[in-house]
Amino acid sequence: MTTLFTSHRLSGLTLPNRVVMAPMTRVRAAAGGLATPSMAAYYAQRATAGLIVSEGVQPSLVGQSNPGTPGLYTDEQVASWRPVTDAVHTNGGRIFAQIMHGGRVSHPDTIGTQPVGPSAVPAVGDVFTPTGRLPAPMPRALDTAEVPEHAASYAEAARRAIDAGFDGVELHGANGYLISQFLSSNANLRTDRYGGPIAHRIRFAVEAVTATVAAVGAERTGIRLSPGTFFWGVEETEVLDLYTALFAELAPLDLAYVHLEATADEEILIALRRLWPGTLIMNPTLPMGPRLTGRDDADRWLGLGADLIGFGRAFISNPDLVERLRAGLPIAPPDEATYYEGGDRGYLTYPTHQYAAPATGVVPQPQAA
Repeated sequence: MTTLFTSHRLSGLTLPNRVVMAPMTRVRAAAGGLATPSMAAYYAQRATAGLIVSEGVQPSLVGQSNPGTPGLYTDEQVASWRPVTDAVHTNGGRIFAQIMHGGRVSHPDTIGTQPVGPSAVPAVGDVFTPTGRLPAPMPRALDTAEVPEHAASYAEAARRAIDAGFDGVELHGANGYLISQFLSSNANLRTDRYGGPIAHRIRFAVEAVTATVAAVGAERTGIRLSPGTFFWGVEETEVLDLYTALFAELAPLDLAYVHLEATADEEILIALRRLWPGTLIMNPTLPMGPRLTGRDDADRWLGLGADLIGFGRAFISNPDLVERLRAGLPIAPPDEATYYEGGDRGYLTYPTHQYAAPATGVVPQPQAA
């Protein structure tokens, strides 16, 4: 019988359990998009997860969405990530880098130039900038000849991720960022081969994934998707048809996994599980919604056919989440005020259930699962 604590073979990796630490923006990177020693400690504390997926990592400066996020487009950034991946591996873990191009969800004050997108349609809402939140600006619509360069940026970042010691990469195709913008029926108003009918709107995602597979191998490539997403004002029509077409193009590539968010009706998500022939990671609850994912949610989706279960915010405040789930211990709620404030408070200061946080703020490592 498959449970949350049954091992799973993911490409060349053996995951000791089916708990996935989902990617979460924490804006703790140093100037220049460099990973830090605190980031190494943060991920190492959570290495009992079957798989860690890192926070979103920009593949280029123009791809940066928020200030304070890390990159994978310079040699210095690659070098800064090696202590992070080493720390995770030393603690027995496995980690994929999430490659995230923000597209129109950015600001000139952050990247020094006008953000780009499929069309000249701004995101809905205020974006983060170095001086606070400001209205999302008008993006510059990419010329047809430019689009392949941005698709290829995921592959180049993936090469750098493997050089930095990551076990693989996850392309961020969800939540209203660049891949999601191309899939959208209201952010993508193009009339060339990248817009219009479904077959054209999925092209950018397919090209980005195909380039990444060619760069680092299918067994090291996953993608995160949010069917029917609404983040940043993105809309999708014909959701099941859209993702059926996308899955038909991606399935022959034999990816490591598809990672789905609970942004669509359950019947659509179940249909997509049946359509996808490989490993499926399911995030059972709405990202940033009112509930944290718990054991009951995980067990239910394992019963519905998911292979692995993504836990997001519960991992922020529970570095020993796997142990808590196994023992049926309470899951501590995170402090929302510290999600993006920087520093070690609310980052390295959450205790495990075995220990109280020492006065230094350094938390002992959870025991191995």
